[in-house]
Amino acid sequence: MNVVVFGASGTVGRPLLAELTRWHDVVAVSRAQRDEASGVTWKTADATDRGSVARALEGAEVVYYLVHSLGRPDFEAEDLKAAETTAREAERAGIKQLVYLGGLGDDSPDLSTHLRSRRETGKRLSSTTVPVTTLRAAMVVGRGSAAFETIVALVNRLPAMVTPRWVSTRTQPVALPDVVAYLSGVCGLDAALGADYDVGGPEVMTYREMIERIARLLGKRPLIVEVPVLTPHLSSLWLHLVTPVNAGVARPLIEGLRSETIVYDDRIRELLPIEPTPFDIAARVALEQ
Repeated sequence: MNVVVFGASGTVGRPLLAELTRWHDVVAVSRAQRDEASGVTWKTADATDRGSVARALEGAEVVYYLVHSLGRPDFEAEDLKAAETTAREAERAGIKQLVYLGGLGDDSPDLSTHLRSRRETGKRLSSTTVPVTTLRAAMVVGRGSAAFETIVALVNRLPAMVTPRWVSTRTQPVALPDVVAYLSGVCGLDAALGADYDVGGPEVMTYREMIERIARLLGKRPLIVEVPVLTPHLSSLWLHLVTPVNAGVARPLIEGLRSETIVYDDRIRELLPIEPTPFDIAARVALEQ
């Protein structure tokens, strides 16, 4: 099939390209010009610009949407504009399937701006006649994942942590190769058209447990003290000081951590019987890369 991947240069996009090119003709789309890679044609486009999106979609049958504007002051508005533009142009181009990677927890009654943006982006993508397949994931365990890299940086830089209450929130992280396998597996799959699926790893844990397990893999034993007084704003500034993540990215991520991100519907495992990767294995692979 002819496949176009928006957001192809990101953490999920890069390994997804390698997987898709095994079976399909792939066009990778990013804002900046990229060198041609084996089996992939790169195009430059801004998802908010109708003309460049239309050119990127020429001849396509399936479109992957991995775009987000986290880190920009107006990321919610940018994400909505990009999603609507892509959806409308996909409809005009006669696209057979849109595949979107969203976030678990976006059905919470107390949504953060980040999770609300993920939910609204999915709604905009689904606002036309093009069937959308949505996969919803919690933290992706892989090199380059903002949330994973933040935790690794915390463990590496702080022998002791005074942490906010979100470290006790439950989550279900998923290995990057598993996310890629699910995404590539739904390509052109009739049963997945118009369907939403939750994807996750085999273990539910708190963020504190995740920090402690990564610490063990790194041979460290940080002291963790939970306090109730760190607001999302203060938490984001704290992360900005001690990790590579800037405050513009950290604050929306931190606000989203108050919502549990757990798989309650595992129908995708019937559709695609992929054996989920244990957290420690996924984290070890990411740390070794």
